[in-house]
Amino acid sequence: MNPYATEQEAFWAGEFGDHYVARNKEQELLTSNLALFSQVLARAEKIRSVIEFGSNIGMNLRALQQLLPTAQFSAVEINETAVAELRKLPGLTVHHQSLLEFKPQSLADFVLIKGVLIHLQPEKLAEAYRVLYEASGRYVCVAEYYNPTPVSIPYRGHDERLFKRDFAGEMLKQFPDLKLRDYGFIYHGDANFPADDITWFLLEKKSV
Repeated sequence: MNPYATEQEAFWAGEFGDHYVARNKEQELLTSNLALFSQVLARAEKIRSVIEFGSNIGMNLRALQQLLPTAQFSAVEINETAVAELRKLPGLTVHHQSLLEFKPQSLADFVLIKGVLIHLQPEKLAEAYRVLYEASGRYVCVAEYYNPTPVSIPYRGHDERLFKRDFAGEMLKQFPDLKLRDYGFIYHGDANFPADDITWFLLEKKSV
């Protein structure tokens, strides 16, 4: 019996997610993440706590820990193999569960999701956005594949496993008290810090 609400969750919790772990242990990825998050954090301030949804083995968090050495860090990850790697990182609170099942017990100054929303069932996105919003005390960083209209892309021989759309724009519409603080694009062909054509958006709660 599938313990998850969607096929996509079961997909990433299982063997395919294990293979993804094996593909994402490169030093170059950490270096690119340092460059990426240096740009993102340049428009943010007073970040004392960070939570990432869909952390995999923590390559994003490792970069952020270097850039924010005094902050508290948490991770939400669905894949057991990845969770085992996350638990090796010092100073990290790890939640082994689906993003869609997570109930924030406290607010984080900086909420991150990177390369995860593209793999969620589209009908669950509004629910995912609410989790991100409710977990945030100030900022939400969405770093995904952007497309102005929703499209489904074959992913490593699988259908209905990768979707491109305007995730940040949808969040801004769903939560009117969010505002766009900054955005940027990292090209896969960058000579120094390639990062798989990621478009990032830094959102901020207006009430703060």
